[in-house]
Amino acid sequence: MSGAPKDRAPARPVAKAIAAWGEPLPDWVEFLARACAATSQAAVARRLGYSGALVSNVLGAKYKADLASVETVVRGVLMAATVACPVVGDLATDQCLGHQRAPWAPHNPQRIAFYRACRAGCPHSRIGGGHDQ
Repeated sequence: MSGAPKDRAPARPVAKAIAAWGEPLPDWVEFLARACAATSQAAVARRLGYSGALVSNVLGAKYKADLASVETVVRGVLMAATVACPVVGDLATDQCLGHQRAPWAPHNPQRIAFYRACRAGCPHSRIGGGHDQ
């Protein structure tokens, strides 16, 4: 039989993150690592809507794309963080990001409201203003 004993396996994602990021870990990276340790990296990735490879790269501090978006999703899905949305009030940060990314949809009044608010100076938007329909 090879490999580490099973009782040490849950610490691997946390140890990987500490080795890559150093201490103290950013709170959201620590939360991500602990969630992976509690279930599995693949299960956490599915919950986040990302691939296991992306989660692995984040834990290893190797992810070179939009890390702020990953942080927003982790905070919304795993940490239950919310923002004060001008359309619906309290909204999970990952859902806020999802509404920002959603395309124009003239058939749904709420989607129109989100589309416009996200582009009209909402302080939580990563889009900016001047693009509403």
